[in-house]
Amino acid sequence: MNKNTYALVTGASRGIGKSIAQLLLEQGGIVIGTARSSAFPDEFVENPDFEGIHVDLANPDAIKSKLKPIFDRDTAPNVLINNAGIFLEAGFDLDDESWLDTLDQTMQVNLRSAALLSKWALNRWKEEGGGYLINVSSRAAYRGDTQEYSAYAASKGALVAFTKSVARDFGEHGVSAYSIAPGFIKTDMAMGSIDVYGEDYLTEGMAFDEITSPEEVGELVAFLASGKVPHMTGATFHINGGSYMI
Repeated sequence: MNKNTYALVTGASRGIGKSIAQLLLEQGGIVIGTARSSAFPDEFVENPDFEGIHVDLANPDAIKSKLKPIFDRDTAPNVLINNAGIFLEAGFDLDDESWLDTLDQTMQVNLRSAALLSKWALNRWKEEGGGYLINVSSRAAYRGDTQEYSAYAASKGALVAFTKSVARDFGEHGVSAYSIAPGFIKTDMAMGSIDVYGEDYLTEGMAFDEITSPEEVGELVAFLASGKVPHMTGATFHINGGSYMI
């Protein structure tokens, strides 16, 4: 990682986001992390290179008031990692109002908030000559998901398309944009499925017999944020233990 890395990481209090923030800090970066309500780890709070902000990404007004000013600072982040996401169930047998509400909530957190943060970052990076956008999507963007989680799959597929559009148009401004498509990762979000089905069931059909760790995703993100592979802009990196191959 570049020692000059100054990153904004959404969903940084646990799971993948925590691993990303921790590794960036260990490598000498400066990190702003967001969380909805969870406390940040003590090692983050005690680190002078970490700034924690509690914000609900489901609330557009809160995003604007708490996060937009970051990109107006004298020194703004040169890396944006849109990691936060929600995974809400809504089967097609649900009433229309509830189903659409779940769709809207999912799109707001997983897509709209990421796109809005990206917009602010990109406008700043155009002025400053570049930056790195890393969007955490999902294998569901490529495999689809069950109909109960079709909103989640749709939001993550849209995030990949958004990232590609950024990559096509902002390369001339020194911006590189990447997507990461994790499969099952050992996080709180996946623990529900692990508890219900067991890890053996989830690894069936994978090349490995264990679920990917969040630390491995963190290593990939740190590499992309290092500035070593700018010409891989627009690429999606699939980290799923071989559950599918592209």
